[in-house]
Amino acid sequence: MTNYVAKGGLSVAAELVDLIENEVLTSVSAGQFWSGYEALLRDLAPRNKALLDKRLSLQAQINDWNAANVGKPFDSDAYRAFLTDIGYLVDAPAPFAVSTQNVDPEIAEMAGPQLVVPVMNARFALNAANARWGSLYDALYGTDAIPGQAAPGYDAARGAKVIAWARAHLDQVVPLVNGSWADVTAMTAGETLEITAGGATTLANPAQYAGYRGNGDVLLTANGLLIELVIDRTSAIGQDDPAGISDIRLESALTAIQDCEDSVAAVDAADKCVVYRNWLGLMTGGLEETFQKGGKALTRRLAPDMTYLAPNGETVTHPGRAVLLVRNVGHLMMTDAVLLDGADTPEGIMDAMVTVAAAMHDLQKTEGARNSRAGSVYVVKPKMHGPEEVAFANDLYGRVEQVLGLAPYTVKLGIMDEERRTSANLAACIAEVKQRCVFINTGFLDRTGDEIHTSMKAGPVIPRGEMAGTAWLTAYENGNVDTGLAAGLRGHAQIGKGMWAKPDDMAEMLEVKVGHPKAGANTAWVPSPTAATLHATHYHAVNVDAVQSDLEGKSRTSLADLLTPPIMHGRNLSGEEVQRELDNACQSILGYVVRWVDQGVGCSKVPDINDVALMEDRATLRISSQYLANWLTHGICTEAEVEAAFRRMAPKVDAQNAGDPAYAPMAPSFDGEAFNAARDLVFKGAAQPSGYTEPLLHAARRRVKEALA
Repeated sequence: MTNYVAKGGLSVAAELVDLIENEVLTSVSAGQFWSGYEALLRDLAPRNKALLDKRLSLQAQINDWNAANVGKPFDSDAYRAFLTDIGYLVDAPAPFAVSTQNVDPEIAEMAGPQLVVPVMNARFALNAANARWGSLYDALYGTDAIPGQAAPGYDAARGAKVIAWARAHLDQVVPLVNGSWADVTAMTAGETLEITAGGATTLANPAQYAGYRGNGDVLLTANGLLIELVIDRTSAIGQDDPAGISDIRLESALTAIQDCEDSVAAVDAADKCVVYRNWLGLMTGGLEETFQKGGKALTRRLAPDMTYLAPNGETVTHPGRAVLLVRNVGHLMMTDAVLLDGADTPEGIMDAMVTVAAAMHDLQKTEGARNSRAGSVYVVKPKMHGPEEVAFANDLYGRVEQVLGLAPYTVKLGIMDEERRTSANLAACIAEVKQRCVFINTGFLDRTGDEIHTSMKAGPVIPRGEMAGTAWLTAYENGNVDTGLAAGLRGHAQIGKGMWAKPDDMAEMLEVKVGHPKAGANTAWVPSPTAATLHATHYHAVNVDAVQSDLEGKSRTSLADLLTPPIMHGRNLSGEEVQRELDNACQSILGYVVRWVDQGVGCSKVPDINDVALMEDRATLRISSQYLANWLTHGICTEAEVEAAFRRMAPKVDAQNAGDPAYAPMAPSFDGEAFNAARDLVFKGAAQPSGYTEPLLHAARRRVKEALA
């Protein structure tokens, strides 16, 4: 039972009041905060609801059109005319360029990896913030980037392979005038960098020498990212290295998204206070987390800034942490943590008020490490449908700035290009926040879920594994880059690509993910600090600014491709093919949902049907549930067949979680909250707003928490 405190016309959960009034607020009084919040809600909550109602209205009209044309050859021109007529498609804006000011270089100018992490987990949040720097040696040694398994203890043969890989990489991205980094035996750093490698040499490009430390450490740079050669002839590695190099540390995650949304399971005021308190600790710099590792208690804190000497001898201070963005929730969900006249209020508005207020601790620092040295607050806003909803977000954060006494456009916004209506109107969306926009990012997973839901009545979609080869996906990925460049984002904002979802497959990531910078993306998501360090090597090798310069002015896609639904069009699947797809999807759904509902884990490595660990969050769940809902709608499978697949896969998931003492098996009773929530996500999937999973998941998790209270 929530204990509420009256604040004017608001009723606010007591624990949230305590957090805000005693920890969050700085220069704004509690009275100003609550009265401003109430006024904001009275003005904007009705607009929020109207936008959600429009989503439903547009989807109903699209469903009717698709149902009337199902089975017919797809008429792209007629479909586009229909979408224009109902207001789903809007006119493209006149040419424009974003004018965002006071943006940190990590976002505006530099190219490098981006982490996304659940801010609800303090240890993960700190690890992500500290992933600005990572050991290349450790990243290679501890993953399949180097083939084979390490022998017990230190495996010298594997270590030699790591060193050879790293030196070959230096030869590629920071070459010497002559010789190889593998042959370096000595370095003398000062105004210039003198190197011995079978003879006297130096860097082929002297501008890549960034500085040094008095202990002999050398800093290099490749495409704007620092590379630190750690010199320590007394260490286990350095004592056997001809040059005394004990490690190579890479500037890795330039930015990190602290997520309040898809990767967390925050369903009530208590959960949201955990989320907000961790974000607050990141902004004050005081967040700590103590945990047990190897029988010892370790405390994780934010890493300090690093200092070194530039070639001219001047002391340089460089950030030791990623620049942090906070991802607020979208427009859909309501919360009972703050009631207006006794009714629930939009959770996204609560996120905006509290996360921006917490970030004021960083804005008001006058010394020490800061998150934004440019004086901005970076918010990523997900799951917006079209320019009207982006305009609403612009107005929302403008009102938050007024309440909190911040200068206009202090809050910068990132647009997740993950909904079909946003993709189709991306230029118009960016135009609505041209004074705030610092980020656009493709999200293939949510985008696929919305693609399936939007086209639910158009026919059965193709098997999930074939989605990557569709015309709409190519148009989507290319269009995001082309539109961002046309809007002037080069040199002003991030154009991003989505997550690498296989955290244990780093060899494959090294082979594949270089395609993101080659495609013109100056950032791309990675699932771990280790992955960030390995992905950083791609930005050493690819000059993204040059790629973007080459792509500017080009348009490589068509709206017709983007709007072509991935429908099977009369193709028949065998019974074996259908069952395989059902089993794969049901196993994936159960594996994620059981942890979400029973344990409140919003993001984790979930084994797939072949026991391969995949990084799962609500976006992957949205695909699987909408996929099966679509096949049920068109008779590709029956409810009985889906039910049978769920019951076949529940024991599989139970076995995969057998080592977790907190895990409650779903079989053989098949009647727990988690199992029933998984079923509902499919059997009620077609009716869920935009195919989102949050309403059903939140309801189930709350029932579990209430039962445990």
